[in-house]
Amino acid sequence: MQNNFGCLIIGGGSAGVASAIRAAKYGVKVALIESGKIAGTCVNSGCVPKKVMWNAALTLEILKSSSGYGIDANYSLNWKTLKENRENYVERLHEIYLNKLKFHGVEVINGVASFTGPNTIVVNGEMELTAPNIFITSGSKPLLLNIPGKEFLCTSDDFFLLDDKVNKALIVGNGYIAGEISGLLSTLGTDTTVAAREPRFLETFDIDTANILEEHYRQSGINIFTQTEVVEIKKTSDGFEAIFNDGRRFTYDLIISAIGRIGNVEKLNLQVTSVELDQIGNIKVDEWEATNAPGIYAFGDVIGKKNQTPVAVAAGRKLADRLFGNKPDAKLDYNLIPTMMFSMLPVGTIGLTEKAAREKYGDAIKIYKSKFTNMFFQVGNYKEPTLFKMIVYGPEEKIIGLHAVGRGVDEMIQGFAVAIKMGARKQDFDDTVAIHPTASEEFVLLS
Repeated sequence: MQNNFGCLIIGGGSAGVASAIRAAKYGVKVALIESGKIAGTCVNSGCVPKKVMWNAALTLEILKSSSGYGIDANYSLNWKTLKENRENYVERLHEIYLNKLKFHGVEVINGVASFTGPNTIVVNGEMELTAPNIFITSGSKPLLLNIPGKEFLCTSDDFFLLDDKVNKALIVGNGYIAGEISGLLSTLGTDTTVAAREPRFLETFDIDTANILEEHYRQSGINIFTQTEVVEIKKTSDGFEAIFNDGRRFTYDLIISAIGRIGNVEKLNLQVTSVELDQIGNIKVDEWEATNAPGIYAFGDVIGKKNQTPVAVAAGRKLADRLFGNKPDAKLDYNLIPTMMFSMLPVGTIGLTEKAAREKYGDAIKIYKSKFTNMFFQVGNYKEPTLFKMIVYGPEEKIIGLHAVGRGVDEMIQGFAVAIKMGARKQDFDDTVAIHPTASEEFVLLS
């Protein structure tokens, strides 16, 4: 292999693939090094398989309303078929990613990369490569509770390895992953418990959206323990016994640690460079995705800023634009990034929570919100709530936060995010004619 690369990229996930293709379009010779399956967490054990499972759960949720529409629906879940179809889809995506990289002339190297000097890496301990620009996009991995019996813990990755549903599961955590997996497991037929050490469920989310999801989860049969920690896990003949800090003990078939993620850096041998890590263990970068080592950049999950695929893709493309595309000001703006939690109900958000807004602006904010039952649930006995909430600031009522929970918000929030990113005010929403009958019209009818 000719060692005349202009850019080496360590990690073939969303960040690495996007930046590799963008750099190659500018005529840069690029090598992409990946030790596992191409496409990273998103495609293999994150967004894509999660959304397939969510779609399956959503289908079951929809069938609960079938009788109200005069439809006699007899159904059962075949987990094996679901998993097979999901994995076939993932494999097709692998081929698509590899074909795109090949089409743009990116050299894909399978192996483990580690630094041997400031601008030099070695792959599998034998192939040495150098380049003036090195991108670290090695992603992240799930964190495990550091308690006795932690070897019996599973992670979100293991959820996708299940060949069938489990009878009883415990999810330890209080963020996106805990909110999503607990809802999925419960809807797909598992007796599910969530253990959160914080005082309230989904502590970092806006309080109204968190409360409505908690209420719905409890009504759906999910057990939610707050201010609760697992202090030990023991393997028993019946499964895995979780011992809690209040002395309670329960046995589960599956215990998932969903307490967060940390950057994949342990194999990079960063100590031979001047790249620094933060106190958690993620790579430190400035606003331009640059580490403090000349020519070395990092973005995506490995920096721990916003662990979202579109963020990683956007950051990588902006960096390639700046370094290779004669766009010296190109960088990702990490403000007002919309997010979705694919819980059962989905939660969409952009901007500040009410708590954060009050801490920043005090009494200069105003809250608009509407709680209602989606029209879809008006003709049957099964009901799901919907909540829309808008936070505005100042006399012009500039929108600084928008939060929604309920059926369909995953397909609504993107369009409203464009308006808010452009600086929309409450009056702009008021001046927009509603589309009726829809749930999303409530966003422009808030009063």
